[in-house]
Amino acid sequence: MKYGWVLILMANIAQASGIVVIAHRGASGYLPEHTLEAKALAIGMNSDFVEQDVVLTKDDVPIVTHDLALGDVTNIAARFPGRARVDGHYYAIDFTIAELKTLSRRERVKEDGSRVFPKRYANDGVPFAIVTLAEELDFVRGINQSTGKNVGVYTEIKAPAWHREQGKDISRIVLDVLARSGYSKRSDHMFLQCFDALELQRIRGELRSDLKLVQLIGENSWKESTTDYDAMMSAAGMAAVARYADGIGPEISQLVVWPAPGAAAKLKPLGKLAKANGLLLHPYTLRVDSLPANAPDVGAVLDVLVKRISIDGIFSDFPDVVDRYRARKSR
Repeated sequence: MKYGWVLILMANIAQASGIVVIAHRGASGYLPEHTLEAKALAIGMNSDFVEQDVVLTKDDVPIVTHDLALGDVTNIAARFPGRARVDGHYYAIDFTIAELKTLSRRERVKEDGSRVFPKRYANDGVPFAIVTLAEELDFVRGINQSTGKNVGVYTEIKAPAWHREQGKDISRIVLDVLARSGYSKRSDHMFLQCFDALELQRIRGELRSDLKLVQLIGENSWKESTTDYDAMMSAAGMAAVARYADGIGPEISQLVVWPAPGAAAKLKPLGKLAKANGLLLHPYTLRVDSLPANAPDVGAVLDVLVKRISIDGIFSDFPDVVDRYRARKSR
């Protein structure tokens, strides 16, 4: 089903202030991802929404972190040696929230210990905490109150099928936490997103959620879920998504590519298909230090997405860059 008044509301926001800026894991281009400090900075940079990726702990507490395992973004291996699974990873679900609260977050690293983004925040001596979903929702509410802003939250349920294999219903738990924080209706200033199409349909149907839902779209090779994203990006696939979701979150390269250095941008069909089905378009992830292949610069990327594809919003590690862009275009 399509929810026309939601689209009208978001269109009005876009008309008034340009595209919606969604801080991807906070202002993660400047501070370690999914820390309250990164979220505060993002809010100060005029983000409209801040994102929360959510996984569960051993004692069923939703925490805000991107991966099921914590080795790449915390000191968990040093803090709890010998607690990895046989695959060598330290999964959040094997630790209580009390244990995880003893950790310090850091900039993301690769398996060899080198930084994924070498020019980003470098001071690992400053402790950053693991944050629960409830804590972050309270934090955003507090900043909204003290600043008079109305920053929304954009929550992703991570790997629901994997959580069920571990005996946990992450969607039901997350929906309960959201409801206790005042997020349960389509009119609330939030979106709920997931890569798993069956889970989003379950959230809309079996769990009877009235929240605005966004279908994330990946590549089949990523193994994010059993969802067939190739089929989803067809005309029939977009029509099916529109029956349960309010929008889609595709990767930028699923909307546009630059075939070679200096070549003109080539649009893909997905943007038009989404718009034809009344779906909001919130692509991910704009990074000034990791632009799409062969893209000339960040301004060119935004020009194509905004002017030619008519996106409604965008996820960015650098929300200030997008905010400055929309400010220039609104003058």
